[in-house]
Amino acid sequence: MEAGREAHAEQGADVGTPVTIIVPTFNERDSVAELVARTAAALAGWDAEILFVDDSADDTAAEIARVAADAPLPVRVIHRTQNTGGLGGAVVVGLQAASSDVCIVMDGDLQHPPELLPTLLARHADGGADVVAASRYIGGGDTSGLGTAVRFGVSRVATWLTRAMFPRRLARSTDPMTGFFLVDRTRLDLSALKPQGFKILLEILARNDLRIAEVPMEFAERRHGTSKASLRQGGTFIAHLARLRFGKMSLFALIGVIGAVANLGIMWGLTAAGVPYVWAAIVGAEVTIIGNFLLQERFVFADMKTDARGVGIRFASSFAFNNVEAALRIPVMALMVETWHISSVLATALSLIVAFFARFLFHSLVVYAPTRRRKGDQASSEPPTDTAAQRVIRAIDVEVMKPGEL
Repeated sequence: MEAGREAHAEQGADVGTPVTIIVPTFNERDSVAELVARTAAALAGWDAEILFVDDSADDTAAEIARVAADAPLPVRVIHRTQNTGGLGGAVVVGLQAASSDVCIVMDGDLQHPPELLPTLLARHADGGADVVAASRYIGGGDTSGLGTAVRFGVSRVATWLTRAMFPRRLARSTDPMTGFFLVDRTRLDLSALKPQGFKILLEILARNDLRIAEVPMEFAERRHGTSKASLRQGGTFIAHLARLRFGKMSLFALIGVIGAVANLGIMWGLTAAGVPYVWAAIVGAEVTIIGNFLLQERFVFADMKTDARGVGIRFASSFAFNNVEAALRIPVMALMVETWHISSVLATALSLIVAFFARFLFHSLVVYAPTRRRKGDQASSEPPTDTAAQRVIRAIDVEVMKPGEL
């Protein structure tokens, strides 16, 4: 143990710093014993533990318990019966349950080499970083473990897209999609993390202002099991990326699109049946107003309902505003039809796009406005210095950029 401690000290790491290795697993039974053995060897002399967060349907949790009995370092397992948030949700559970504030997240399939653990710790000990990520894309890194050229291409495109959407927070990150990283838990607001799918580091970096450092990683080939990547996971990633970048507005827009399609479908069906287009537009609007409110309650503003007025008042104010908006919009739509001689369906679509922004603003700032001050908040005795227009613009900016909490 002393020899291991001295060897690690030569790398510059503080071997006295406790560390928790968080390993989310899903049917990784065949990798457990080797992962524990290699991790223990790499961290000989460290005050370290391995915490598995297991979502498996097989006996991975039982295998972890078996290996833990003779392991040279503490090994714990949390077996989740509901895998809320997927792999990212498992990591958040691990961060909450870790014995140490310094945590390293790594996959359980051995594509992340445990031998890199001392390098991550050494870089963190050098200071200046809240997150130390193992990157496949900096000098000395390797991506051969991705396998096919298609998977490599998808990985690179996803990385470029992500960095383009978060140019400031990811300015120092070449591999925000990596699943192998060290993080100082004290620098995170764990309650703000709302992970969906695999990309938990992206979630952490997007929701927190953190200092990032990287070390090169040779991404190993998978030896057991199969990749969890799929078209469904790809769709989850795109949806999550939109929530992180555009916040509540992206969810509000998605529901608006669903409502618009329903509105157009209802209108098309009624006009095809001989109903005058104005009456068809009214029926379509009323049905979608109610449907949109129910979806917004569940998916967009769920986190704001506690401090807002009662559901009856919320519905009444939403319903009233949308009907006033529709009462103004439908005559404009009719004017476009009669003046521009365009189809009623196209005119409705154009008017719905314009109405979207007014609806989002009203719901964010009025329907779901808090009715009581949160505990501990102090009312300011200073008069406001901003104009009403400035306060509205700032409120719009806050709501648009607020991460979605689906």
